[in-house]
Amino acid sequence: MSATRMYRGRDKKIAGVCSGIAEYFGWDPTVVRIGWVVFLMVGGSGILAYIIAMIVMPERPDDYDDM
Repeated sequence: MSATRMYRGRDKKIAGVCSGIAEYFGWDPTVVRIGWVVFLMVGGSGILAYIIAMIVMPERPDDYDDM
């Protein structure tokens, strides 16, 4: 089941963006991270997109319940 709102995940490698996206869509975080690396290598716009997502996506609150 997906979360009702997209948050940066607690399973962080850098800022939790990929794990938050994976959690929202119910995907494996490793797949999202690999996709992000591919996105980075195709034109390099992945860095800018990651920074924007890191700023825009709020960190998950401590009292958040997944259900």
